[in-house]
Amino acid sequence: MHLYHHFVKEKRKIFNLTQVDLADKSGVGLRFVRNLEQGKPTLRLDKVNQVLALFGHEVGAVPSVKQKQ
Repeated sequence: MHLYHHFVKEKRKIFNLTQVDLADKSGVGLRFVRNLEQGKPTLRLDKVNQVLALFGHEVGAVPSVKQKQ
């Protein structure tokens, strides 16, 4: 989750939203938005995706590609 805090904060400012606005529009609490933007390392993925969905993005698991040795 380390890079998402920069993305969310930048997008929020581009869309002229306060943290309160972002929390209301995404359906998460203000504390969660603050924790996300501050880069808290342990966040619920479903809530991160609720916030990212406002900007047309989501995070999730992807298969890793093993390198040939």
